[in-house]
Amino acid sequence: MSDQAITLNCGEFQGQLAELIGSGEIAADHPHLRTCVQCRMLLSDLETIAEAARQLFPIVEPPDDLWEHIESRLKNQGQIAPED
Repeated sequence: MSDQAITLNCGEFQGQLAELIGSGEIAADHPHLRTCVQCRMLLSDLETIAEAARQLFPIVEPPDDLWEHIESRLKNQGQIAPED
C-alpha cells in the first residue's frame, strides 16, 4: 500500500472499502485502520454482518449435471437448437 493510503480520511477510506474487500486483500491490514478506531469498528461490524449472512445463506454447490439439465430443457422448449 502506498503512503497515500495512510493519509486517507475516514470518508475516503470508507469510499474505497467495498473495493478493498472485493479485491481479496485483507482489509484489516490497511494502514488507515492503524490510527482510526471508528473505521476499525465499522470493519468489525461489516465482518460480523458478512459472517451472519454466510450462516443464513450458505454456499451450495450445484449438482454436476445441472448444466446438462438446463441445456436439455432449453432444447426441448426449442430455445436452442439440438446438436447434430
